[in-house]
Amino acid sequence: MFTGLVEEIGVVAELNPHDETGGTSLTISLPETSTLLDDAQLGDSIAINGVCLTATAIQTGKTEPSAKPSFKVGIAPETLRLTNLGSLAAGSAVNLERAVRADTRMGGHFVQGHVDAVAEITRVERDGNALTFRFTPLTSSPSSSSTSPGREKDKLLRYIVYKGYVALDGTSLTVTRVDDRDGWWEVMLIAYTQDKVALARKTAGDTVNVEVDVLAKYAEKSMAGYLSAQGEDLVKPVIERMVENVVAQAMGGHPS
Repeated sequence: MFTGLVEEIGVVAELNPHDETGGTSLTISLPETSTLLDDAQLGDSIAINGVCLTATAIQTGKTEPSAKPSFKVGIAPETLRLTNLGSLAAGSAVNLERAVRADTRMGGHFVQGHVDAVAEITRVERDGNALTFRFTPLTSSPSSSSTSPGREKDKLLRYIVYKGYVALDGTSLTVTRVDDRDGWWEVMLIAYTQDKVALARKTAGDTVNVEVDVLAKYAEKSMAGYLSAQGEDLVKPVIERMVENVVAQAMGGHPS
């Protein structure tokens, strides 16, 4: 579990698609002054651009004083399919956050590190000293063409609400605008945040990992189960009332 409050910006040292295990591994280098790994242990969870991954190797000043702090993680094929981690290259900046502790202040929101989709940055505009980013969902799996882009947008956008939370590359941000019809949403980065997260370095055409607020998913499933259990007797009057209101508004009347 994470909070979406980025602790450090790391740099990709290597993305190895054929490591010693026969899989893909990612090595992240940290600034010499970083303390992110001081109490880290093998097997710890560290979120990289919002993806929860397991540290398989750790190098700190304690293990090798002359080297920069760094750590390595393995990336499963499914993770490569569902995120943009496979597009990282040496020198790419990434957001890092260690798993939350029980005594941590919950300044962001509940972030699992389980990516729901990949979105493209379609516009970046300056607003005073702030930056506004607009995002459009891509398919939930960048390599999949089985689902139409329109349906993928609808699937993701229903969980994104005005003033709600969304995690972008692992950064907990507040949604400032949503357009369900055209399929996009916006967030704003204040000047302070711009210096703390890798998103501020991205431009139109770049992609981000998206994780919606899991509480919205629980609420949706709970309500769907309730309505299903109640059956037509409960749902039908609600729908009829909604239709009556829409018709009344269209005819210039007042909804009941």
